[in-house]
Order: sequence, then structure tokens, then C-alpha cells
Amino acid sequence: MSGETSGQPDPELIDRLRRAVSEVGQGQAEPIVDRELEKKLAPLVAKATRLINHRDRSEAELRHRLTEALEEGEEPRLVDTVVSRCLDNGMLDDERFAHEWVRQRQHNQKKSVSVLRRELRDKGVASSVIEDALGQVTEEDQQDILQALVTKKAGTVKTVPADRAEYDKALRRIVGVAARRGFPAGAGMDAARAALDARISELEG
Repeated sequence: MSGETSGQPDPELIDRLRRAVSEVGQGQAEPIVDRELEKKLAPLVAKATRLINHRDRSEAELRHRLTEALEEGEEPRLVDTVVSRCLDNGMLDDERFAHEWVRQRQHNQKKSVSVLRRELRDKGVASSVIEDALGQVTEEDQQDILQALVTKKAGTVKTVPADRAEYDKALRRIVGVAARRGFPAGAGMDAARAALDARISELEG
């Protein structure tokens, strides 16, 4: 029978198959959905979204919170899957997290480098990432913060100390503010003494 194509490959079908293979190779093909797995993941995905929407999280921090949320008998791999997806879609990024943590807490809470480093370690951030984030902090930044802290505290001294004991008591209070923010003892003492002396001169003047 003239014109029949029986037994011959359909060019259109071949073209569709070729495109499908190409899309799979490029990661563009429609993924196969495991509906049972997605059902198990749903509560963890919702929790991860709530936590990250509240504030940015480190990978270790999110993993810990999701592990705590697992029901008895649920597989830890569910947490691994959710964390992996959050990393892939950019919801989790320890470099971004550490950078913003340092920027905001240095500026808003007047924290020293040592305190910021400890906080990030507690969040499970890798040392190399921490040091990179701390690189945005300059010595001048830290000196300005220390100076502002001790000057503000010295301003609470209302009368000139009557004797050495009162002077030392006021000085300890000012140094304590610097110490609680993680500034080295020597630098804190020097700045506190200068601030207290300046405050006494102001009161005497």
C-alpha cells in the first residue's frame, strides 16, 4: 500500500522523546511526586517556614528545631529532606545568616566581637563562616561602641565621689557594662576610667 508508514518511526514521536530526554538531562522534566512522603513532610515544611519567616536561621539551628518537632517514631531523614530543600531554595544560607547576625547585633545591641563569635558558634555556624562575617567589623567600630557604653554608664554618676572607695565603686559599675558586652578587661578598664574622670570633671565644672 503506497504511502503507508506502518513499521516506520513516527517523526513527531521521536521529536517528543528527544525533547523529554533533553529536559531530564537539564533538570526540567516534571518531578515524580511521592505523595506519601509529601504528606509526612508537610508539618515540618510548615514549621520551617514559620521559623524562617520569624527570623533568619542557621542550618544547625533549623535542623535542631525540626528534630525536636518530630513525632515519636518519625524518621530523622524527614528533617534532612526539609533542610536540604531549604538550602536548595535559598531559605537557608549560613553565610547570609552570619553576616546579618553580626551587622544587626553589633549595631543594635552594641556587642563585642568576642560575644558575636560565641553567639554564632552556639548557632552551629562553621568557624570559617564566622570569621568571614566578623571581617565586616572594624577596630574603630568596636572602639566607638565601647566608648558609647562607658560614657552612657558614667553619665549615671550624679555626684562627685567623696573618696577613693566611692570612686572605685563607680568605676566597677562602668567596667561591668563593658565586661558584660564582652570587651577585654584592659580596654574596658581604660575606657571606663577615662569616662568616669570626664564625668567627674563635668560635675565639678
